[in-house]
Amino acid sequence: MSDATHRPGADDGAPPAVPAGPGDRLRLLERAASRVGTTLDLFRTAEELASVAVTGFADVAVVELLDPVLRGEAPAPGPVDARTAVRRAALACAEGVGVPGLRPAGAAWVPQFGSPHAQALSDLRPRLVRRLVTGADWVAGEPELAALTGDHGAHSMIAVPLTVRGVPLGLASFYRLGEHRAFGDEGLAQAAGLAAFAAVCLDNGRRYAREKALARLVQHTLVPHRLPAHVAAETAWAYLPVAAGGSWFDVVPVSGARIACVVGEVAGHGMPAVSLMGQVSTAVAALCAVDLDPVEILRRVHDLVVTSTTGRSTLTADGPRTEGLTVGCVLAFYDPVSAQCTILRAGQPAPTVLLPDGRALVIDAPAGPALGGQGEPSYPVTRVTLPSGSVLALHTASLPAPGDALRRALDLAGDDLDKACDSVLAEVFPAGPLDDAILFLARTRVLGEDRTHAWPLPNRAESAAEARRVTARQLAVWGLDELIPSTQLLVSELVTNGVRYSAGDIELRLIVRENTLACEVTDSGSAAPTLRRAQDDDEGGRGLFLVAQFTLDWGVRPNARGKTIWTEQLLPGHEEDDAED
Repeated sequence: MSDATHRPGADDGAPPAVPAGPGDRLRLLERAASRVGTTLDLFRTAEELASVAVTGFADVAVVELLDPVLRGEAPAPGPVDARTAVRRAALACAEGVGVPGLRPAGAAWVPQFGSPHAQALSDLRPRLVRRLVTGADWVAGEPELAALTGDHGAHSMIAVPLTVRGVPLGLASFYRLGEHRAFGDEGLAQAAGLAAFAAVCLDNGRRYAREKALARLVQHTLVPHRLPAHVAAETAWAYLPVAAGGSWFDVVPVSGARIACVVGEVAGHGMPAVSLMGQVSTAVAALCAVDLDPVEILRRVHDLVVTSTTGRSTLTADGPRTEGLTVGCVLAFYDPVSAQCTILRAGQPAPTVLLPDGRALVIDAPAGPALGGQGEPSYPVTRVTLPSGSVLALHTASLPAPGDALRRALDLAGDDLDKACDSVLAEVFPAGPLDDAILFLARTRVLGEDRTHAWPLPNRAESAAEARRVTARQLAVWGLDELIPSTQLLVSELVTNGVRYSAGDIELRLIVRENTLACEVTDSGSAAPTLRRAQDDDEGGRGLFLVAQFTLDWGVRPNARGKTIWTEQLLPGHEEDDAED
């Protein structure tokens, strides 16, 4: 009935099959070579196949794909199970032919057992039906085919499996209607050649779809799923990863109760962009955490991008492309003690700030080149003062400056920054963004005397004793009596170190953070102390060793005056895991 070798009898009643010559087959393949597979989009490729088929070959062409293929997966080689559904990827009709009522693109269905469609998938061989009989059981069992034959006069068809190296991808079906000649053996050969070429293009699209799906998965694991609570600011974010690109955001707690906020994006898509995003985001977070100068952070990351992307081949929707990827990044350090925000841009949109009085301003922060891009990696530093309650907004290039939308969203959401984020993106992208979109918000806080206090100390030996006295007095005011002995030891060692190795006044500062007590001593010395283990007969050299033993963490950061040595101890009632959060 539907076997490829079936020949109609004299009484078939279908238009005779007019043999097609080798020239017809060649012209069909030439059209396919120039018009099929112009992109790596599966649906677009299926549409191109159907469009070529109805240009001088068939009156109606339908392309169905297996669901795993649309997800980028490769089905198991060999025949397809008879109960497997196929999903319509494309439908095309020849000029002047109309066949309303057929399944739309995206519709899934299971081919009727015994039909040419099911047979072609069951053994991966094409099927030619020279004469479609309206009353046949297998025709009546498929409502769409019954409509084609009964209502639209389809009289012959070809069903060809789409396979690559024995792996089934889907099915292409071709129909002829009315007085047009019936398909014959040469038409079957033409259909098989067309399907073989298109299957390779579809498999390329499947591989790209798989890479895109993997990139989205990796992208999802690399961005933070929650942000740490911090005394410096309340934070919120909204992230729409629609294009499997290399966009990310992060908040890095740094010494001095400061936070480093970053939003960045790689100029590309797919696994190479996501892989580079992982490297860059990790590098930025690590360099921020060790208190490196902000300008030096971007310069070092610029070098990392250059060395990581030189000569890398990137698979895009338009095919492979070999070039260095670039990264846009905006970095903002906020200090809740001074209320000062330090901003650096590397080819990324300037931040927006909504002030407590309702004014929305785009911060005038000059931008340096994109990381890894052309030009001298010079990154200007912009410093602005943000009053308590200001909302700082960092965002990707796909999102325009959100000032007005943010004001309206906060008016409706009140203090809920998460709702404000969602409202802004819903207003800006009513139909959804075309590229990855990130909006990061930080509502600033300014620390008062209930959390921080500082004392200037003269550069003399007696200052260590004075530091111990003021420390004990302040910790008692804060109700942190348990930490007085250990903190007195720390400030004594750090102040003594400053007196010995620097000139000029020394500053002592205490800060109560989320779950730690920070102790900082600033002096004019530029040499950073190093931890070493003193010998049994050494008279000194144990100061920093003791500091390390009594603290959760400690470090040194440079500043315009010299350096600051800082330590952190857990507050009473807090576990070490709390500090890591």
